[in-house]
Amino acid sequence: MIVSTLHDTAVRGFASDNYSGVHPEVLAAIGAANDGHQIAYGEDAYTARLQEVFAHHFGEGVQAFPVFNGTGANVTGLQSMLPRWGAVVAASTAHINVDEGGAPERVAGIKILNVPADDGKLTPELIDREAWGWGDEHRAQPLVVSITQSTELGTLYTPDEIRAIADHAHSLGMRVHLDGARISNAAAALDLPLRAFTRDVGVDVLSFGGTKNGALGAEAVVVLEPTASEGLLFLRKLNMQLSSKMRFVSAQLIALLEGDLYLRNARHSNAMAARLRGEVEAGIADGSIRGVAFTQPTQSNGVFATVPDGVADALRESFRFYDWDAARNEVRWMCSFDTHEDDVDAFVRELARLTSA
Repeated sequence: MIVSTLHDTAVRGFASDNYSGVHPEVLAAIGAANDGHQIAYGEDAYTARLQEVFAHHFGEGVQAFPVFNGTGANVTGLQSMLPRWGAVVAASTAHINVDEGGAPERVAGIKILNVPADDGKLTPELIDREAWGWGDEHRAQPLVVSITQSTELGTLYTPDEIRAIADHAHSLGMRVHLDGARISNAAAALDLPLRAFTRDVGVDVLSFGGTKNGALGAEAVVVLEPTASEGLLFLRKLNMQLSSKMRFVSAQLIALLEGDLYLRNARHSNAMAARLRGEVEAGIADGSIRGVAFTQPTQSNGVFATVPDGVADALRESFRFYDWDAARNEVRWMCSFDTHEDDVDAFVRELARLTSA
């Protein structure tokens, strides 16, 4: 039986890049991996090939552990980097601090030491606000710094900024984890190889994201520095992230990374965000859009802005998106690999109508 399409395929929104479908090339890769039998739990040809693909992007000696989702990658990766008494320094806006339902604390037993960062980016100086108290039995020990690229606010770290963080963290005896849920968007925006702002500048463990960039459900914990992580073979199972039919997770990541699909998808979603911002800026300049102001630079595939009272709810009647800070009417508009120019144009027209009414 073929399942009937149950939704209106013409409807698109700007709520999340998780709303998008699966890229056809990724679906084709799943189909190509489907015939016949392969050994379960990662002893398959696709997961073996995936190790080679990650080595191509990040260098020899790395090891990738495919998992189902970003929270699983973050929790499992961080857990492998820390003793039971360890803590993680992260920006207050970090996904591990705000949007993972307390999973790092509840599942992994990790204390998050969060630091306010207006642009979502840590610096050595901000890290020092919480990187202290080693040897104090009354304080969770800060042993890992976690950063996000691109950040939850759509901003980007330069390689030099990440190197400064890594050098500082390592000098304190700390390790560096990078949440790369949107790492492909960062690579596309920076026009750099993936390793240029990860392994080459001192990142120890990476959560590599595929789902937001055209995969069905495929992420990976990538160990860039073997001495920074232990026990992943066991922790992945313990955290319910071990896929029995792992070939289908690995095949998706191969489809993204073996060629340039990860960049093509990310470049498109970044370009749609730039188009959205550009059209809104043009509307502000000519007076057709009123009362809208941007709160962050648009450096990847997200646009952050404040809108007049009542506009967000009215606009959501036509286009789904989320409030970021409802108290100050701040919203987030996200673009995806399958966002169309027509989607952006229709969204801006409706925004103009509502703000000029």
